[in-house]
Amino acid sequence: MRILALLAAAQITAMSGVALAGPAYTADDIVKHFTAADQPDLGRSRGLCIGTRNECNAGLPVRKPAGNFDLVVNFGYNSDVLTPAARANLDEFAQALQDARLKSATFAVEGHTDGHGGDDFNLDLSSRRARAVVKYLADRGVKAGQLTAKGYGKARPLAGDPLDPANRRVEARLEAP
Repeated sequence: MRILALLAAAQITAMSGVALAGPAYTADDIVKHFTAADQPDLGRSRGLCIGTRNECNAGLPVRKPAGNFDLVVNFGYNSDVLTPAARANLDEFAQALQDARLKSATFAVEGHTDGHGGDDFNLDLSSRRARAVVKYLADRGVKAGQLTAKGYGKARPLAGDPLDPANRRVEARLEAP
């Protein structure tokens, strides 16, 4: 749960425009996230809501698919150039992927955008951002075969509002062996 709190704080800070003092997480946090298979995710409780999607999801925490990790990699508008804060976070991720417990694992690096812009534009932008992350990690010693870049554009929003900045993200997903 500590990693979720760190990520939430980092995203709030990033959305407020305040620069991060350091990485949003440590390499040890990342290793623990991907190796903590003994903690089952029971998901949300079920209920019935009559109303719009936003009304029914109001106040609920955003839930990501199991096995994903938000890299907290932010980019400038219409840019695939990594910011200094993004590079600091990716340095920690690169260190984690070189840990003996993750060294043989493979990861999909998934780029996402918010709902602004057309489908083709967002698909290209999300792919360029995912490739920029993979290249940066490879330059830091992560084996090329460990990473696969994939862009999803605006097809997989994290937040209920497609225009929410939280939807602009890069995630890493542990791939099944």
